[in-house]
Amino acid sequence: MTDVADRTERYVADFEAFAQNGASGAPEWLREIREGAIARFAELGFPTMKQEEWRFTSVAPIADQRFMLPLAHRSPGPPGTPLGLPAPSDIERLCVGAGPRIVFVDGRHAPTLSTPEDLAGGVRAGSLAVALRTDAGGELARVHLARHARWRDSAFAALNTAFLADGAFVHVPADVTLERPLEVVFLSTGRVGSDGPVVSHPRSLIVVERGARATLVETYAGVSQGVYWTNAVTEVVVGEGAWAELYRVQREGPHSFQVATTHSRQERDSYLGLHVVTLGAALARLDINAVLDGPGAELILNGLYLLGGAQHADHHTVIDHAQPHCASHEFFNGVLAERAHGVFNGRIIVRPGAQRTDSKQTNNNLLLSTEARADSQPQLEIYADDVKCTHGSTVGPIDQMQLYYLRSRGLSPDAARSILTYGFGAEILDRMRHAELRDRLDHLVRARLS
Repeated sequence: MTDVADRTERYVADFEAFAQNGASGAPEWLREIREGAIARFAELGFPTMKQEEWRFTSVAPIADQRFMLPLAHRSPGPPGTPLGLPAPSDIERLCVGAGPRIVFVDGRHAPTLSTPEDLAGGVRAGSLAVALRTDAGGELARVHLARHARWRDSAFAALNTAFLADGAFVHVPADVTLERPLEVVFLSTGRVGSDGPVVSHPRSLIVVERGARATLVETYAGVSQGVYWTNAVTEVVVGEGAWAELYRVQREGPHSFQVATTHSRQERDSYLGLHVVTLGAALARLDINAVLDGPGAELILNGLYLLGGAQHADHHTVIDHAQPHCASHEFFNGVLAERAHGVFNGRIIVRPGAQRTDSKQTNNNLLLSTEARADSQPQLEIYADDVKCTHGSTVGPIDQMQLYYLRSRGLSPDAARSILTYGFGAEILDRMRHAELRDRLDHLVRARLS
């Protein structure tokens, strides 16, 4: 096995080359963040199963391999042109929404594949690398970028922050409504360079200001069967009285790895609906950290993971009730077939003074084979006394009584199991508000279950 120090030192060496190749063009505040992040990554190193947060998930398949930045990405300056762009038919096949979209290939903006539209009301949606070079975008990024995601606590988020170069930048100004869903598409080619498989570090910043309304889709997908690693971080800021929905769809390649963090912060009387659908990757880990930082904020967090073969997916969620009179409702369902392994760790924190908190968390897992496995750990940390909080989880096979009932109505065993399995997933889809996106995700789920 590769020496532990070597695992981190090779990425530190890559960072030094990355920082020297055009880093002088980055603002001073960003250079300081990058340098602090790589130092923190070197301190933390890759996590091991001896750590509580990772005791069900081994990242050895990532840590033991040598991943390189794609050649066109090794400069943190203006985005290079991605090589070997996917075909337009691949874009249409892998996209979830039918509206405007911003496309990134191996972590870099691909303008020719994007479909920019004249977004009304001053909405800006495009490349983070470009936004950093403009006065308005650069100032907004300075205020929010790397200020919310807790990269000091996570080696993977620290590594993403160190190599922060490009990703999505979405800004919805105050009191503006984004009429159609905006989709951000991160495609991985699985291209193997002369140095080995590649890693991309897409970084996204989404700011929905006071009183604004927006629906967004984040799609991660692979266009090849190759080995690659996506290490993504998304920061979402929802202003006072704003309303936002974010659909996150993960359809990475069957031999790929994805580690990702989504961190949201909500202000007073805001609403955020965060909907997660996990279908792809051999090994996937998603950390969701949501801070309700203003009285009256509401969070709806839905998750569905459908796994087969030897897939492994780990979802860790932390909902932080930092202010009083806030509500959060979290529902995650997992369908696990063959030798798949699903992990769910859900933590709700109610801070001192966060009275009148209303929080609910549920995780249900359906095992379709005797070799499938699910580990579920719901947790509550309550430091206030006037609250209403519940949590629960279930793990088990298809209910035999339900199966018997459907068979007694003339259905075959396979048809009965299919109906019950689909209904288990549809329970999460039904909680999604946007009808068009819900229908498209329903089609994806049906295709996967078939």
